[in-house]
Amino acid sequence: MAELDALLLARIQFAANISFHILFPTITMALAWLLLFFKLRWRATGQDHWLAAYRTWVKVFALSFALGVVSGVTMSFQFGTNWPGFMERVGNIAGPLLGYEVLTAFFMEATFLGVMLFGRGRVSERTHTVATFLVAFGTSLSAFWILALNSWMQTPAGFEMIDGQAHATDWLAVIFNPSFPYRFTHMMLASGLTCAFLVAGLSAYRWLRGDRGVEVRATLRTAVFLAALLIPLQILAGDLHGLNTLEHQPAKVAAMEGIWQDERGAALRLFALPDEATRSNRFEVAIPKLASLILTHDLDGEVRGLDSFEHIPPVAPVFWAFRVMIGVGLLMLAVSWLAAWTLRRRDGRAPDWLLRVLVAMSFSGWIATLAGWYVTEIGRQPFLVYGVMTTAEAAGPVGAPMIATSLAMYLSIYAVLLVAYVWVLFHLARKAMAGDKAMPPAPAAIRNALGAR
Repeated sequence: MAELDALLLARIQFAANISFHILFPTITMALAWLLLFFKLRWRATGQDHWLAAYRTWVKVFALSFALGVVSGVTMSFQFGTNWPGFMERVGNIAGPLLGYEVLTAFFMEATFLGVMLFGRGRVSERTHTVATFLVAFGTSLSAFWILALNSWMQTPAGFEMIDGQAHATDWLAVIFNPSFPYRFTHMMLASGLTCAFLVAGLSAYRWLRGDRGVEVRATLRTAVFLAALLIPLQILAGDLHGLNTLEHQPAKVAAMEGIWQDERGAALRLFALPDEATRSNRFEVAIPKLASLILTHDLDGEVRGLDSFEHIPPVAPVFWAFRVMIGVGLLMLAVSWLAAWTLRRRDGRAPDWLLRVLVAMSFSGWIATLAGWYVTEIGRQPFLVYGVMTTAEAAGPVGAPMIATSLAMYLSIYAVLLVAYVWVLFHLARKAMAGDKAMPPAPAAIRNALGAR
């Protein structure tokens, strides 16, 4: 029982660490590209509000990047403390992929981040713009390697087991494993939506507080139209990802849908309380045949149920996390399209009630991303590397009391940091309101060089 408690606590601790960590890369991966867009618009038009937008949001990027790095380092320590079996069994694959991320992405980000944050006015505008591009490229490259490893853990390929250890036989197959294209696309779109709603929410907050300047109008419109563009693409990518998961991890899909027995014409459960003890759902509300239509594109298509599998994940967390993700996604669709339509009709203006909705949706991307990651990670249990290594096999000898103590410390620190982070974001928004009015125009020489009128 003590070993079970230690395993459960170790899982909760890693979940807490990765949940906190993922919040910040989800912002920075897309925000870096949005900053590049602001910078290019300023260089192309000479309009100072684009530079003001860059100056405001580069501070958010710097803060988010710092917290992402710190929480990532903390998370990596747990591979050696709580999960030593992971590297012992699959370190020949995980180690190089993590190393590639550091060598090709993190060093690039760290090197050019300094130029991006502190180099303007000390280097040429072209050099500064190139540095911004390289930071943006580095964040995406970092995501590429991390998601390659995570996807390999979900759909392992291109390896063989020798004396109980995994050895790569085809690195292209390892990196571009069956689920990688879908996971990478899904995550990058999630980052774009998270960033778009954050920018829209803080811009709406400034508008409600009386800042109706050109910068706020520009960032609000950019973010809203970006969200309206990305959410249909995310729904399409999610559908393709689901079909890939059905092929390679059918037990996860069965848990997502709350399907216990094999079904032809499987119903879509809108609401249910999955009960693993009775292998059934209580208080089920379902639409006949719709799950088969979505999953197999056939009204009478067969979907395998949980009873058909030897190993199944915890059903209720996967079932509900999936519905939270879908629910927030549909809300994003409705809000972004309504906001885009309203801004277009009202020449960039929106009613206060809609602005308040956008403020309330500022961190909706976080909710959807976390829910999606819980579906992904809990859904592969009891495996850490699907079909190769169970989570229990990777656990270390650290006792439950030690893990519980460190978990409590992590949760306390993360709660304080998260509250402080959100407070600082709104503080930066208020500070930008005061700063924009006093911000001088671009120097005449730069404006003339850019062709500004």
